[in-house]
Amino acid sequence: MLQIEIKDEILFVKLNRPEKRNAINDELILEIERVFSNIPATVKCAIIHAEGKHFSAGLDLSELSERNIVKGLQHSRMWHRALEKVQFGSVPVVAVIHGACVGGGLEIAAACHIRVAEESAFYALPEGQRGIFVGGGASVRLPKLIGVSRMTDIMLTGRVISANEGERIGLTQYLVEDGKGLEKGIELAKKIAQNAEMTNYALMHVLPRIADSGQSEGLLMESMMATIASTSPEAQRRMKDFLDGKAKKVTEM
Repeated sequence: MLQIEIKDEILFVKLNRPEKRNAINDELILEIERVFSNIPATVKCAIIHAEGKHFSAGLDLSELSERNIVKGLQHSRMWHRALEKVQFGSVPVVAVIHGACVGGGLEIAAACHIRVAEESAFYALPEGQRGIFVGGGASVRLPKLIGVSRMTDIMLTGRVISANEGERIGLTQYLVEDGKGLEKGIELAKKIAQNAEMTNYALMHVLPRIADSGQSEGLLMESMMATIASTSPEAQRRMKDFLDGKAKKVTEM
């Protein structure tokens, strides 16, 4: 269900159920958890992408079984546990999205750190029309990307968000032509892989917690992280390279 490949310092994780529009069942979500729990030390960035015409049409409803309240809670928490490994794992993750990115597929994409969409991409949370509620982390992650009111609208009305609107409201950071998504994802992953390990760690693990905290606590965490990062040997070397004129300067596009 997942096709795994490592090229240089990049881990490629491909959703590989094209005949099911990459619908997500328990086996696939547990495989995601396993992969992101065991990333080799040589990997510096990961890319999640998909085979076929769609990123993911969401939960595989054909494999749903009746669950009591306790089993339902455990199932939701399984998703939470797996996607925590994506968001708070050992390397930044880039999602490359095309076609449907719906329900559980959108929850996977939201757990990634950067999202690249092709023009064919579209988004929806159809749970509201099916009498259920999101259970894979969407209610926590998506409001931080697009706001509570937009998520409420999407679920109340069932409307579909286009690739262009998705970029405008913050679902994705990049929008490219159809067929160019993976190329852009690789370009970004290569840049990310060149960052200092401490910087990537801070952006993945500390920045979200600063954003969730009060101002006083957030500023204290920022000071602590800035001090730790700036005193690392790699930071010292990079700053010396910059002062010696060996590093690139920021210029206009």
